[in-house]
Amino acid sequence: MSSTLDLDGSHLSPSKFVLQYIRKLYWFEVLDGLLGKHWRNVGLAFNCTFLLFGSVIQLIACASNIYYINDNLDKRTWTYIFGACCATTVFIHSFHNYRVWSFLGLLMTTYTAWYLTNASILHGQRNNACDVEAAEVYVYLPVCDSVRSDADAAFCVCVVLMLIHQFITFGFACTPLYFVWEKLIGMHECQSMCKRAAARLPVVIPIWFLAIIFPFFGPINSTVGSLLASFTVNIIPAVAHIFTFRSSAARENSVEQPPRFLGRWTGAFTINAFIVVWVFIVGFGFGGWASMINFVHQIDTFRLFTKCYQCPPPVMASPPPISHPHVNHTRSL
Repeated sequence: MSSTLDLDGSHLSPSKFVLQYIRKLYWFEVLDGLLGKHWRNVGLAFNCTFLLFGSVIQLIACASNIYYINDNLDKRTWTYIFGACCATTVFIHSFHNYRVWSFLGLLMTTYTAWYLTNASILHGQRNNACDVEAAEVYVYLPVCDSVRSDADAAFCVCVVLMLIHQFITFGFACTPLYFVWEKLIGMHECQSMCKRAAARLPVVIPIWFLAIIFPFFGPINSTVGSLLASFTVNIIPAVAHIFTFRSSAARENSVEQPPRFLGRWTGAFTINAFIVVWVFIVGFGFGGWASMINFVHQIDTFRLFTKCYQCPPPVMASPPPISHPHVNHTRSL
C-alpha cells in the first residue's frame, strides 16, 4: 500500500513522522492495519506459539549438545542448568545490539558446518536417518555415534560454539515474547529494568518447564515446524497478500508491482495460491500427521520428564572370571 501504518494501525502519509515509527512495526500489527484485528489475533497467536516452542527447542538442544562432551550429568540436569542460564535473557533491554550477535552466530554455524563436512568425508554417511531440516544433517554422520568416547578438541570447540549460538537464538526467540507480555500487562514502558525482568519471569519459567517435560528434540522440532512454521512462515503471509491486493484499487495503489517475468498480479496470486495449497497439504497435513505420530510414540516409549532422552545405556563392567578350586586328580598308588 502507498501509505504507512503507525502503531495504532491508522494510515499515514509519508513524512519524517512516519519514519520514526516504521521500525517499531511488528508483523501482527501490519496485519491489523491492513486486514483487521482478527487477522492480527491469528497471526499473533501462531507467531507467539512458534516462538515459545522455538525457545523450548533451543533449551533442549543445549542440554543434548553438552552431554556429548560431558556425560557426568544426565540431560535433565543439564536442562536445569542451562534453563537458569537462559533465564538471564530477561535482562535484555532491546534488540539494539543483536545484529552483532547474529553475525557471530553465523561464524559459529559456519565452523560447525565445515566440521561436519570434514567428518562426513573421513567417516562416510549412513542411510538409516531422516532429517527434517538442513541443520539436522549431522544425523547422517556415523562419527556422532561414537564421538562421546573419542571426542577431539575440534569437536569440543564445535559443541561449545553451538551452545553459544543456541543461547543467542534463545534470546532471539524469547525476547519478542517478553515484549508482547509486557504490553499485555502494561509494563513495556516501565523504566526500571529490574521490574521488567521480574515481570518477564512468567514467560521464561514455562519454557524451562516445557523443556523438562518434553525433552524430545527431534520430534518436537519436526512437530513445531510442520504445525506452526507452516502457517507462520508460509500460509498466513501468502493468504494475507492475496486478501490485501484482491481489489483492483489496492493493486493500482501498490508501491511495488510484481515483476513482468512472474506474470504480474496473476502470476503473484498463482504462486501464493500454490504455496498455500502445497504447504497446507504436504507440510501441515502429511508432515503434521507424521510428526504427531512420532511425538506420541516418543512419549509412550520414554515417558514425560525422562531423565536422559536417548542416552546410551551405561557400560556395565564385565564380571571377574569365576575361579574354580584346583582339583587334584592324581591317585595314590
